[in-house]
Amino acid sequence: MSRTRWRLGLGATAFLVAAGLVPAPAHAEDVTDYAITVDPAAKGPRIDDTMYGVFFEDINRAADGGLYAELVQNRSFEYSTADNSSYTPLTSWTVDGTAQVVNDDGRLAERNRAYLSLAAGSSVTNAGYNTGIHVDAGKKYDFSVWARSAAGSTLSVSLQDADGTLATAREVAVTKSGWARYQVTFTATRTSSAGRLTVASSAAAALDMVSLFPRDTYRGEPNGLRKDLAEKVAALHPGFVRFPGGCLVNTGSMDDYSEASGWQRKRSYQWKDTIGPVEQRATNANFWGYNQSYGLGYYEYFRLSEDIGAMPLPVVPALVTGCGQNKAVVDEALLKRHIQDTLDLIEFANGPASSTWGRKRAQMGHPKPFHLTHIEVGNEENLPEEFFARFKEFRAAIQAKYPDIQVISNSGPDDSGTTFDTAWQLNRDAKVDMVDEHYYNSPQWFLQNNDRYDSYDRNGPKVFLGEYASQGNTFKNGLTEAAFMTGLERNADVVKLASYAPLFANEDYVQWRPDLIWFNNHASWNSANYEVQKLFMNNVGDRVVPSTATGTPSLLAPITGAVGLSTWATTAAYDDVKVTAADGRALLTDDFSSGASQWTHTGGGSWSVQDGQYVQSDVNAENTMVSAGDPSWHDYDLKVKATKKAGKEGFLVAFGVKDTGNYYWWNIGGWNNTQSAVEQAVDGGKSTLISKAGSVETGRAYDIDVKVRGRQVTLYLDGQEWGSFTDDKPAEPFRQVVTRDLKTGELIVKVVNAQDSAARTAVDLGGAKVASRARVTTLAAAPDAVNSETSTAVAPVRSTFDGVAGKFSYTFPANSVTFLRIRQR
Repeated sequence: MSRTRWRLGLGATAFLVAAGLVPAPAHAEDVTDYAITVDPAAKGPRIDDTMYGVFFEDINRAADGGLYAELVQNRSFEYSTADNSSYTPLTSWTVDGTAQVVNDDGRLAERNRAYLSLAAGSSVTNAGYNTGIHVDAGKKYDFSVWARSAAGSTLSVSLQDADGTLATAREVAVTKSGWARYQVTFTATRTSSAGRLTVASSAAAALDMVSLFPRDTYRGEPNGLRKDLAEKVAALHPGFVRFPGGCLVNTGSMDDYSEASGWQRKRSYQWKDTIGPVEQRATNANFWGYNQSYGLGYYEYFRLSEDIGAMPLPVVPALVTGCGQNKAVVDEALLKRHIQDTLDLIEFANGPASSTWGRKRAQMGHPKPFHLTHIEVGNEENLPEEFFARFKEFRAAIQAKYPDIQVISNSGPDDSGTTFDTAWQLNRDAKVDMVDEHYYNSPQWFLQNNDRYDSYDRNGPKVFLGEYASQGNTFKNGLTEAAFMTGLERNADVVKLASYAPLFANEDYVQWRPDLIWFNNHASWNSANYEVQKLFMNNVGDRVVPSTATGTPSLLAPITGAVGLSTWATTAAYDDVKVTAADGRALLTDDFSSGASQWTHTGGGSWSVQDGQYVQSDVNAENTMVSAGDPSWHDYDLKVKATKKAGKEGFLVAFGVKDTGNYYWWNIGGWNNTQSAVEQAVDGGKSTLISKAGSVETGRAYDIDVKVRGRQVTLYLDGQEWGSFTDDKPAEPFRQVVTRDLKTGELIVKVVNAQDSAARTAVDLGGAKVASRARVTTLAAAPDAVNSETSTAVAPVRSTFDGVAGKFSYTFPANSVTFLRIRQR
C-alpha cells in the first residue's frame, strides 16, 4: 500500500544487522522517515500479567479430532442426524459381517445412550480423522474398549493401513458377562497417517467407547491432550484461557440431557455434561455441524489452564440465544437452574474437597482448587435488553455467594451499532466490572482503529476483547493486528484482557477462517498471526512508557467508484436506477426497459430483466454483485427502487465500487433480516462502518438514496435520513508502543511497519541512560506470505543492534514487526 512519505532530515541511518534479512534500500523512494519520542519519566498504565490470552472453542474440529488426543472418531456410536444430516450411528466405521447400533436398556450408562451390537465372526473398522489414524514408528498407543458378551468372546484388535500391518495385533478376552473395560497397548512398527483400527469378535458382543490414545500426550495425562497442539498453546504463555465458546454457549436448547427433555441433542454447552468418567458423559450436537463427545470437558480445560500457568475464564449461558438464533428463553425455573449451575461451577473450581462439587473435582484427581477468579455470562447476545435482565440475576447470585468473583458481561456481536451502544449503556449504568467486545474486521479497519480505546471512560467498565481477528492468515493480517495491539497496550488501563480467535483449525474440517493454529492428523503449524501473538505475549512488560510517533494525515481525496446491486440468500428486484453528479449531470439512468447492458455481473446468482425490473432469482446465492458506471466517479447521488421477493435477508446497494474486493455497500435487512449496516470491503475483507436494527418487508418497494460528498456519505430510506458517516481515518501503517520490563530493567520498543517501504526512524529515549546494545526480534515477510505445513515464511529472527543511545536511528524493515529490548542503566 502506497503511503505519503515524510522527509524529516534524520541524519545517520542504522540498519538491522540480521544477515540477509533486510537488504539496504536501493532507492530513496523505498524509505519513509519517522520519529519516535519516548518519555521515560512519565508513568503510563500498568499492564496486567493476564493481558493476553487464548480463546478455545470447539470449532473447526478443535476438540474431537484436534486438541483431544483420541484417535478414534465416533468411539461411542453416538453420531446422529441431530449433529449433521449426513451422519449415522456408524459414521467413520465400516462393518464386515453384521453389526448394528442399539439404543436400549442394555446400554453402558444412562447418558451414553448408544452401543454397538456385533455378531459372532464380525468386525468393525474405524477410519479416524482426516486421512486416517496417525501413528509414529516406535511409539506406544493405548487401546481400550467397554465390552459385554454373555457367551464370552475374544476380541482381535489390529492396526493397519493400505500397505499392511502397523503394529502387532492383540487379542482381548472378554471375561465378564456385564460391561467391563479392557485394555491393550500397541507399539507402532511403521509411521502412517492413513491407519485403520479394526475390532473383530469371535462371539456375539456389545461394544462401547472404542478408544485409541497415544501414550505420548501433553504432560502424559490419560484422557489427555494432543501434545504438539497443547505445546503450541503453552509456548504463547497466555495469561488466561477463555472457554468453551463462543456460539456453543448461547445457541440451542437450554434444557439438560435427560429423559425429561427427550434427550435433547441440540443443547447449549452446559458444564455438568462434561465432567466425571468419560464413559458417563453426555454427547451433544455441536453448533458448527458435527458431534461433540465431551471427552474434552471442563475438568480438562481447568487442568490445561493450570498446566500452562493461565487464568481459567469460563463462559456460561445467559438463556438468550445468539449466533443467528436471537431468542430469549422465558422460563423462570430454567433460569434459576442455570444460575444454580453457575454457582455449582464455582464450587467445582474453588470449593474444598469436602463440598459437594469440590468432592467431584477431587474424585477426578484434583483435590486442590483451581483458583477461579473470573466468569463470563453470555456471548454475543443480539438482544441487549433481554440479555441484561438475565445477566443481572446471574451477577446478583454470584456476588452474594462469591463476592470475589469478577462477573463479565458483553456488548453483542459487533464493534459498533445499535446493539453495541445499547449494551454498553446498560453495562455502564449497572457498573459492570468488565465488558466483552468481539469483532472480525478487515485489515484496513485494524490500521484505522489503533486509537479505538483512547477515548473510553477510564472509570467505566473495563474491556475484555474476547474475540478479534482481521480477515485472513497472511502476514498482512498479522501486521495489521500487531498495529492494533500497540493500541491495546497503550490503553492497558481500559483493555484488561485480549484474545485472538479462533484458536484451532483442522485443515480438513473448517467452518471459520482465519484461525491461529492449523493442523491435520499428523502435523501442526503456526499461522503468521500466531507468530505476532507469540511475540507480543512473550514481551508484554509491566508498564506502558508514554511515547509518540509521526503519523499520517487524514484522508482528503473523495470516495470514488462505480455503483452496484447485490443480494444475499434472497431474491430481489431493482428498478429506476439513477446516478446524478453533484452538479446535476446525469451519470447513469436505467429503468431496464431496454435490458441490462450497462451492468457487469461479477458475483454469483442469476440476474435477468423481468417485467421491466432487474431481478436476482437464485434464493440461495450469496454475494451476487452486479455493477455499472465509472470507478472514477465521485460526489454523486445514487437512487434506486428495491423490492425483496423471497429469502432470508433484504438487499444490498453498493457505491464507491472499484473492483470485486473494494467497495462500500448498504446492506438493508441483513443478518437474517434483523439489522441494516454499511460495510466497507478492502481487498476482500469487510468491516462495518454504521449499523442499526431493522428489517424489510417482502413485496414492498423501498426508495433508496445514497449521497456521496467527498468522504461523507448520507443514506436515505423512503425519503427519511437513515444515517451518515465520514470515512476519513487514515490506515496508519506505522504504529508503536513502549513498555518497561521491571524484571529485566529493559525498555521494550515495539514497532509495526505495515507498508512496502522501510521506516527510517529517529528514536529519542528522552534522556534515559541505556546500554548500547539491544536485543532484537523481527518478523518480516511479504504481505501475502502464509505459513503452511511445509513452509514457514513468517518466523521470528533474533539479532542484536549495537547502535543504541539516548538518541539513535533505526530502520525498521518493510512489512515488519520489530521488538527492541533495550537495557536501562
